[in-house]
Amino acid sequence: MLLTFRLGVTCQMSRFLSRSLMTARTMHSKGPLPDMNEGCIPVHVNDVRNKLREIVGASTNWRDHVQAMEDRKTLQSLLVSKQQDLPPRRMKDSYIEVMLPLGSQPELREKYLNVYNNVRFGRILEDLDSLGVLVCYTHTKSESRHTSPLSIVTALVDKIDLRKQLIYPDCDIKLTGHVSWVGKTSMEVKMHMLQLHDDVYSPVLDATFVMVARDPENKRPAFVNPLIPDGMEEEDLLKQERVLNKLRRIEFSTASLLKMAPTAEERKIVHDMFLNTLDTRTVSFRSRVLPFNSVWMEDAKLKGLEICHPQQRNIFNRIFGGFLMRKANELGWATACSYGGSRPYVVAVDDIMFQRPVEIGSLLFLSSQVCYTENNYMQIRVHSEVSDPITGEHHTTNIFHFTYMSDKEVPQIVPKTYGESMLYLDGRRHFNAAVQSRNGQSHSL
Repeated sequence: MLLTFRLGVTCQMSRFLSRSLMTARTMHSKGPLPDMNEGCIPVHVNDVRNKLREIVGASTNWRDHVQAMEDRKTLQSLLVSKQQDLPPRRMKDSYIEVMLPLGSQPELREKYLNVYNNVRFGRILEDLDSLGVLVCYTHTKSESRHTSPLSIVTALVDKIDLRKQLIYPDCDIKLTGHVSWVGKTSMEVKMHMLQLHDDVYSPVLDATFVMVARDPENKRPAFVNPLIPDGMEEEDLLKQERVLNKLRRIEFSTASLLKMAPTAEERKIVHDMFLNTLDTRTVSFRSRVLPFNSVWMEDAKLKGLEICHPQQRNIFNRIFGGFLMRKANELGWATACSYGGSRPYVVAVDDIMFQRPVEIGSLLFLSSQVCYTENNYMQIRVHSEVSDPITGEHHTTNIFHFTYMSDKEVPQIVPKTYGESMLYLDGRRHFNAAVQSRNGQSHSL
């Protein structure tokens, strides 16, 4: 009941804020909307990322960029000692609309096109990540200075829900975003993507990111401007959002299978699967038989490797979070395609925690695993870790959770070990949460 109520409140608030903020944007807009790309031929430079470089004082040149990051240390004196010293902001103050003119500027399509003549979802993940950071810089901007002393980075992709199965490559796209909640050093950003069809922008996806602000050297937390509601209705909805989001994240964290034993229902699921794989001809726990139309979990994985070059850096000289999400999605998609035997479509992305930054020069190892299946749906878990090629040290950086849908029913995934059973249950939880987020009721689509 709590989850259903939370989803209803979230959808209600999102619809209300979208209407009010888009109206405010129309009334207060100055000049044209920023493009995701400048559209110059043959080089297509992302205008949003250009704006981010200007705000931070970064450079597109590798050597100048290193020096610019060193120069940012002098901005420490611009940080405040308490949040109350910063002027409060409203949600409409951070509202941004960004156009991706795939329809009106066909030369942009090559970057976003996939082999099926649709838009690559991984590219959209990159754009969402950049937009989320720009929204937060807009919320924290100061009229007295152009360069921001804050280092704003993505901490969590809370969820991305897709409303459309396909994103067309020949229709303009509009991305909108605004800060929807603020802590002391963190900000929640709501983003929406719409695509133009028959002169009407139709919803494609909704996303919630959590960003954190740090000092100019990206070492310690830094305070951000508080958020104040604009009217009683917005104040009530914000209170509900703040309480329910906090409860949900705390509940999800404390119920982690790395901390707590499975529930009684989950234990029964695991035991029933174990009994279903026992060889009835023997009386041995070790003798296992794969059921019909099933695949052992250990046989449903793919691995990849990326060398982290300076080209993939963000404005703070680390590997761009959007690039990490794109590569994880591509490996997850390949895993789902190989497992299901047909083209998969991404349904939802959730709970991507950026545990540590990825340094330039690192070796990035990606491991993708089918961890849960139901009818024609697959839950894919992608584990990301980096290795220092000199010291050989390995560290986990991210764990990605993707929900994909296939054109046909997929084989059932079957765990063998206790560890795999925990992956199965974790995947089941993420799948149920993703589907509940889509329909607000049950996990049956």
